[in-house]
Amino acid sequence: MPTTIEPACSEAPIGATTRLTIDLDAIAANWRFLAETAAPALAGAAVKADAYGLGAARVAPALYAAGCRHFFVAHLGEALSLRPRLAPDAVVYVLHGVPPGTAGEFAAAGITPILNSLGDMAAWSAAGKAADRRLPAALHIDTGMCRTGLSDAEVATLIAEPERLDGIELRLVISHLSCADDPANPMTARQRQRFLDITARLPTTGQKFRRALANSAGVLWGADYHFDLVRPGIALYGGNPIPGRTAPLTPVVRLETDILQVREIDPPEAVGYGAVHKVTRHTRVATVAVGYADGYLRAAGNRGMALVAGQDIPILGRISMDLMTIDVTDVPPALSRPGMPITLIGDRLTIDRVAAAMDTVSYELLTRLGRRFARHYRGSAA
Repeated sequence: MPTTIEPACSEAPIGATTRLTIDLDAIAANWRFLAETAAPALAGAAVKADAYGLGAARVAPALYAAGCRHFFVAHLGEALSLRPRLAPDAVVYVLHGVPPGTAGEFAAAGITPILNSLGDMAAWSAAGKAADRRLPAALHIDTGMCRTGLSDAEVATLIAEPERLDGIELRLVISHLSCADDPANPMTARQRQRFLDITARLPTTGQKFRRALANSAGVLWGADYHFDLVRPGIALYGGNPIPGRTAPLTPVVRLETDILQVREIDPPEAVGYGAVHKVTRHTRVATVAVGYADGYLRAAGNRGMALVAGQDIPILGRISMDLMTIDVTDVPPALSRPGMPITLIGDRLTIDRVAAAMDTVSYELLTRLGRRFARHYRGSAA
């Protein structure tokens, strides 16, 4: 049976009436599915932004136990926190390159930068020369996202001047798909072809590097996109990477809260700020201590749903900073009195469905979930 590990005191605020449960076994199962789908390519994991808000200190070791050895974070600070929690054979990549003056910290901690510019390459090359050895790195080439990564002009410079790789052990070359969540968009196929063309022309300086293009959605596009390594993110955490397509992913997150108060009102009363929800019948209104300060976005007001006793029930009026109100008129009073539980994420309320009610994506929903919740980690990896 899965075990439940109660979180540390810092993860369970005194008096918290809301519980966020994170299933580490589910994350591991999702990684295994993606790894099997991508095989023989290797499968890494995006654990940036504190593992999409779910706690990298817990999530990354669970992924390591499942077999993952390649971890991607955004910032050096994230990598420095994560590196001691993983065995030496795990590789921690930093997506944002080498900020000025940090090359020594990368090298000392055994963290692998992803070089996004000729400036990044120069800093890392200098560090390698100073250490009198090649320092491992990944290279990011831009194939159409137009954010970070070497531009076409920078790629041309590198091809013409391969000595820019002196002092660098090039282990991985990556790019990033911009439209893989939209199967009808031809951009994905164009990016793949550009990636093939550019990586075929890069100077190897006698080194053999891996290639990585696919995010979660890219994994599901098939073997043509897998190359040597895939970097799933949202699919690890139970999000559907391609809307309208189903994948056998296991839900990871459950958010439950307790009713604080129930009141009965009649027309023409209205609920919440702005009086934007005017009741049209005798209504029982339950108030719970979750609001936009907890990451439950204001946009879900009058649109979102909750679950009580297995019933879908609507959120009423605007969501405020610390509270929201829910219509429990059709729920038996014994199941909707103060202290009774309400599900805000879980069962039919998937993270994708909840995010849609907020007019956003599951990525934003997860990364915003607040620290005022009691966090519980379950699963054998806990």
